[in-house]
Amino acid sequence: MAKQPMLKFISVDRDMPAKRAADERNKDFHEIYAAYAEAKAEEQASRCSQCGVPYCQSHCPLHNNIPDWLRLTATGRLEEAYEVSQATNTFPEICGRICPQDRLCEGNCVIEQSGHGTVTIGSVEKYITDTAWENGWVKPPAPTSEREESVAIIGAGPGGLAAADMLRRAGVQVTVYDRYDRAGGLLTYGIPGFKLEKDIVMRRNDQLEAGGVTFKMNCEIGKDISFDEIRKAHDAVIIATGVYKSRDLQGPGAGAAGIVKAIDYLTASNRLSFGDTVPEFDSGELNAEGKKVVVIGGGDTAMDCVRTAIRQGAESVKCLYRRDRANMPGSQRETQNAEEEGVVFEWLAAPKGFTGDPVNGVMVQRMRLGQPDASGRQSPEVIEGADYVEEADLVIKALGFEPEDLPALWNEPALSVTRWGTIKAAFTTGATDLDGVYAVGDIVRGASLVVWAIRDGRDCAEAILKKLNAAKAIAAE
Repeated sequence: MAKQPMLKFISVDRDMPAKRAADERNKDFHEIYAAYAEAKAEEQASRCSQCGVPYCQSHCPLHNNIPDWLRLTATGRLEEAYEVSQATNTFPEICGRICPQDRLCEGNCVIEQSGHGTVTIGSVEKYITDTAWENGWVKPPAPTSEREESVAIIGAGPGGLAAADMLRRAGVQVTVYDRYDRAGGLLTYGIPGFKLEKDIVMRRNDQLEAGGVTFKMNCEIGKDISFDEIRKAHDAVIIATGVYKSRDLQGPGAGAAGIVKAIDYLTASNRLSFGDTVPEFDSGELNAEGKKVVVIGGGDTAMDCVRTAIRQGAESVKCLYRRDRANMPGSQRETQNAEEEGVVFEWLAAPKGFTGDPVNGVMVQRMRLGQPDASGRQSPEVIEGADYVEEADLVIKALGFEPEDLPALWNEPALSVTRWGTIKAAFTTGATDLDGVYAVGDIVRGASLVVWAIRDGRDCAEAILKKLNAAKAIAAE
């Protein structure tokens, strides 16, 4: 009788890949987790209970067939595991690194609920796809036949690239327009290397180009080419710009030198990793070395900023967040990593204003949690008379992002937006009020997760293919 390869969660403990020591990893931008060896990946995958209702799968935005590729990994069938993994996920090696698994698949693992510790789904996913790249199993999009129809994609982030991949595999001619010099969006310039090393992103970009996707970089819509010109040149257009407008701070001194946007700070750091010349870093404006750094915000972008500042050699790094640890929006895993690396968190603390120009301090109000707000989270309330000043040479605003005014920037008033400025688009298809124009990712959802952008891009590509096929069938009659 064959040995049971699965359900070993009772006899095998949860074991994450080794994490580099904090006092070593906080000095460089390399990824902090080591890779699994084959035997360890098989062992950890074998802990899966193969439950009848896989909550890990239902709580994954892409509905990845996680139990199946865990079973294939546990039995040494890695190429098949990769094929199952990539069938629903365009970029599994990226999701394995940056998805907040503790809030999605792993956080809903059945054996976690029973007290045995979740299956290390993200680490196994990363191992499967890294092995696939090493063995040449990952292939560029290779359509069996070419089609005449063309689709423009505005924005080279994860949503746009996921759509580009699916459309090219179907033979559609795809052109991606992006304002930056490298494709990848926030994968390239927003997420630090210690979470996602840049060669991981660049090899996907190279593969898409090798598969026939045309990239037009350093191209800003409304300046270098009009939105109307793009619509006329293509059969369909997907808007996948993301949201890049930083939410601002108010209060006395908010315009002082030394108060910078998170996206500018992270982009400068990531450009350095490519070997680019970054004058704002060289001048010290976007360089934390030797400074007392205060980051304002509690999301994943704030975690990226505090951990980057530590690596740049800041004298001290503090994070101010107006709620407590339990109510912060960022990953608890990332918060723990930041604390290990030397970041100090000031919970229930909000900025009231700033001293000095250049800035030399943040005026902080102590908060307490009151009644729940409309979202169900407890609203922070000011504790009167508990203000203090936190010394700071560099203040980084990580308060989230808002959409740019695309109808005005692109001279397209008929492009409908919501009261939040996001584009109005149909659920699942991404279709907008404009014929042949679609929208996906953060420009529809607001600032969200990479995995949701990938899901939107794939769904939209499928909807476009159905429409193109229907039009072709009608024309053939």
